Amino acid sequence: MKITIFGGGNIGTQFAVHCAEKGHQTTMYCSKPDVFQKTIYVLDAQDRILHTGTLRQATHDAAAAFSDADLIFVTVPAFCMQAAAETVYPFVKPGAMICIVPGSGGGECSFAKCLQKGAVVFGMQRVPSVARLKAYGEAVYGLGYRDALFVASLPADRAAYCAGVIGSIFDMPCSAMPNYLNLTLTPSNPILHTTRLRTIFKDYHAGVVYKTVPLFYEDWNDESSERLFLCDAEVQSICRALEAFDLSYVKSLTKHYESPTPSALTRKISGIQSFKGLKTPTVAAEGGLIPDFNSRYFTADFPFGLAILIQIADMIGTNAENMKETMRWYNDVGLPHDSFRYADYGITTYEAFAAFYGQ
Repeated sequence: MKITIFGGGNIGTQFAVHCAEKGHQTTMYCSKPDVFQKTIYVLDAQDRILHTGTLRQATHDAAAAFSDADLIFVTVPAFCMQAAAETVYPFVKPGAMICIVPGSGGGECSFAKCLQKGAVVFGMQRVPSVARLKAYGEAVYGLGYRDALFVASLPADRAAYCAGVIGSIFDMPCSAMPNYLNLTLTPSNPILHTTRLRTIFKDYHAGVVYKTVPLFYEDWNDESSERLFLCDAEVQSICRALEAFDLSYVKSLTKHYESPTPSALTRKISGIQSFKGLKTPTVAAEGGLIPDFNSRYFTADFPFGLAILIQIADMIGTNAENMKETMRWYNDVGLPHDSFRYADYGITTYEAFAAFYGQ
């Protein structure tokens, strides 16, 4: 296939290597194409080469990148998704597949016009592994590859085909989920990152600085787990209320992490090897550190993650008080950012919501 990767960061570089290694004609669409080497690599933690791929080209020319693409992977942050959709739309051909990585964050609505043009929009529930750049345009670490992947699509009947494509690229089992809401409601970063930040910076206000901050995962504590448990339960309440949809793949984080209690979840998360050493997003300030409000943990996971879950809860009338409390904290301390709104896409009632996700 002719495959274009939209975004040359951690995930985009990893995906480009895998696609090119499988013999697909792989184009990298990014802001700094001149930096990209022809041959790029995925490495393990000891800098050993796991995968090698040779790119067809790296470019910032949208026509060259998207006009003949059979498959487009969109790996930019959620807050860039609408702009990405507007870039792709003039060039996407009917029948092309557009994969949003990961699939939560409202990107399915951003690409609605591409759907109307005859494209297939699908998303991945989670990324294949933790990906961290070693050198932009050259190599990325792939840490802790999963045993299996899951995808969902719009229209829903294309999911099995999309799953086959993803499985072949990454050499791992990939299952098709029954509808896209299984991605939209995935209880991952939208509640995982947000409740953790709420706990770490609970006393933050303008003028507060920290001498040190805990590592994000390795120093995970029971307070973070307790907040996460409460929000996770609210997501499961949403799923039960949406009885017209098969949401069996929206697995509770207590099951995903095999942790029936907050203390068990603390032990599990703090002990995950691929999470070791990951820092809490901060920036230097006079006298110490303050939260990095430009981190994706803030700019994506609150306004394009938690906000979506809250809007769905409000649309169907379920309780989301714990998620709302975490969002209120963000609104009180965070810098203003654009936020996802279903109303921007004409979805203001449950009927419109059900029609869109029932495709």
